[in-house]
Amino acid sequence: MSDDFGSNASENVDSPCIGICSTLFDDVCKGCGRTILEVSHWVAMTPEEKKSVWVRITQEGTAMRFNNSD
Repeated sequence: MSDDFGSNASENVDSPCIGICSTLFDDVCKGCGRTILEVSHWVAMTPEEKKSVWVRITQEGTAMRFNNSD
């Protein structure tokens, strides 16, 4: 994960967003795998909540973020 949070990065968790959003049309974003509520509340979530989302979307592995097109 990138260090885009300044000096206290250990308290933050980077967003899974890849800039391919489908939350206007889908309940779960096809780009990152988060629900519309998770996307809209991301900045207010605690680091633990964010990590929980990361664990779930990683385990599901269905979002474009996890497709390996190499």
